[in-house]
Amino acid sequence: MTTFTDEKQISIQQAFVSFILMFEKTSEEEEIQIIIQYWIRILEIKLGWINDFDKLVVKYVSFCFCFYDKYFFAAATVFMLDMFRSSSKLLNTFDGHTSSVWSIDYSTFDNSYLLCSGSHDKTVRVWDVETGKQIQLFNGHLDHVYCVRFSPYHYHNNRHNVICSSSWDKTIRFWDNKDNQQLKVFRGHTNGVYGIEFSPFNGGRYLCSGSIDYTIRLWDVEASKSLYVFKGHEDGVWCMDISPLQSNNNNNSNSIGVIGGNGYTICSGSWDNTIRIWDIETTKQLIIFRGHDDWIRSVKYGSNELVISGGANTILSGSNDKSARLWDIRSGQQTQIFNGHAGYVNVVEYSPFMVNNIEVGGSSNVICSGSSDNTIRFWDIRSNKNELYMIKGEEGDSGIICLKFLQLKKSCKSINDRGCDINLCYGSSKCQIRVWG
Repeated sequence: MTTFTDEKQISIQQAFVSFILMFEKTSEEEEIQIIIQYWIRILEIKLGWINDFDKLVVKYVSFCFCFYDKYFFAAATVFMLDMFRSSSKLLNTFDGHTSSVWSIDYSTFDNSYLLCSGSHDKTVRVWDVETGKQIQLFNGHLDHVYCVRFSPYHYHNNRHNVICSSSWDKTIRFWDNKDNQQLKVFRGHTNGVYGIEFSPFNGGRYLCSGSIDYTIRLWDVEASKSLYVFKGHEDGVWCMDISPLQSNNNNNSNSIGVIGGNGYTICSGSWDNTIRIWDIETTKQLIIFRGHDDWIRSVKYGSNELVISGGANTILSGSNDKSARLWDIRSGQQTQIFNGHAGYVNVVEYSPFMVNNIEVGGSSNVICSGSSDNTIRFWDIRSNKNELYMIKGEEGDSGIICLKFLQLKKSCKSINDRGCDINLCYGSSKCQIRVWG
């Protein structure tokens, strides 16, 4: 006997088949409108809203996006935490570093899945994610390497795979992965350099750095020079992030300004226990967030894609006070505090996962935090209750220092396959890099 639920599931399958076929005849400019209109028309009017819709159709969406390669990364927006929690396990360990791994970053250069890492052992290393093999080693820094980032500027302009790294030796260095050589060195900070981030505008032409000299600097990568110095912190600057374009700005206003960064801000976390917001064009300090009781270890802007209202106006932070916190830029207030860790919160991230939240009657984004207590914990962004899920690091890890979500393709053999996989990679205090998925 066919039930009403069965009929809905069959209708959903038929809807997705039609959805896939539609893209064979459309241009890229039409795709976003098609997606919006199609989901509204098919899923709300024809079927009626299904409370457990995300659970019912996630496997079909995953298959669809995997089958059509150019839509692969969009699949992450519908992944539910329950899927990851029920099936995830330790997949691989990258061995090579001889001391703490402070930073990792991820790239898909020329269809190769690469990871770069910076360590207390003074080296920068590059790894093939799929094989776990180390493919490059850079040892030009004279002291600990605290942050690494793949350079979007060199990728967009020269199709070169270049890694940028910051160090306690007061320098920022650029490395050519293909030719195994140092390209350039930025000098200007008068003490160790910690966090670095590339601009999301102008193809990553600008680089932001934070230092123990209490300052933040903005660099022009193309001209190889320091442009601005942001002063105001009363102790070392450990971490920073650059905002996505605020939703109340448009592309035209973004082109205004000395560096084309109108509407963008920098957020920084410091040993002075504060988080500060700066205008990237004027260097003016806009907001100071106070609330953490110890050093700020990690800060991350939200995005316009978050379910919560004004997602790009939120900041997530982690601190030595063992808490993760959420802040609202518009009100200048703390909105959530996530307690549960027994050690420093070294890193925070907005995860690609969603979770059903009965209290708000819909889905919520999931954030995660990595700690010196050797755990990674997942939290509902709209609730400060106990964590949703916890990953315990391996016995010898002695703490989680950094983490990154990776999206890897898998072959799609049937519609029952998950099709696309999200893995979690973390760096530990005891030199290993591990991948969960």
